Amino acid sequence: MKKLDKKIEFRIAADGSSASGKTTGGKLIAKRFKMKFLSSGALYRFCALRILNNKKKYDKKFINKIVCEISLSRLNNKKLYGPEVTNLSSIIAKKPFVRKALMNFQKNFIEKSKLLVIEGRDIGSKIMKNADLKLFFKCSAKEKAKRRFREFQALNKKITLKQVEKALNLRDKEDRKRKISPLIKVKNAVLVDTSKITIKQMEIKLVNLVLKKIKDKYGNL
Repeated sequence: MKKLDKKIEFRIAADGSSASGKTTGGKLIAKRFKMKFLSSGALYRFCALRILNNKKKYDKKFINKIVCEISLSRLNNKKLYGPEVTNLSSIIAKKPFVRKALMNFQKNFIEKSKLLVIEGRDIGSKIMKNADLKLFFKCSAKEKAKRRFREFQALNKKITLKQVEKALNLRDKEDRKRKISPLIKVKNAVLVDTSKITIKQMEIKLVNLVLKKIKDKYGNL
């Protein structure tokens, strides 16, 4: 696929629960259309890792310092996906001053990026309300657990599928019910159910959605 015209501005919000396929889908789109890709979850994980390295001590000043250190290259770190980081990132995501600092980072990132995909849980509802395309990923609980179980086995071979499913269900419940930026599907978001489709099928679906939206905005290029 040819690279999009440099004059085009097109931004995509990809929301969904854990292991729903939003990260994979977002990366597929970004690669196909030469867009920047940002995972909001990785931002919280980056903060959590720095907090752990600081003996779990943090306040507003420390969080703002961490945010100034963030770059796309630094977010590409396997250490961000360890169990301790995962647990702490979920905790700090409920802190208003953490969310505010990272929201400001994301909005600044959006302003500087003409072609962009951001994935998370509140991108279409809070971070990028004017996105050209809003996607909402969903997947069955059983399939999500299988996916995450395969990922976790490399880090913790003792973990069971049942434990993974229980943890995912709890996280989804917390995300939907939290007072600050809960996980919701906004009215104008396109639902992408990844329960029974392959990655290739998902890519085809997403590429077609993007092309249609670009045509709606710019006509035939």
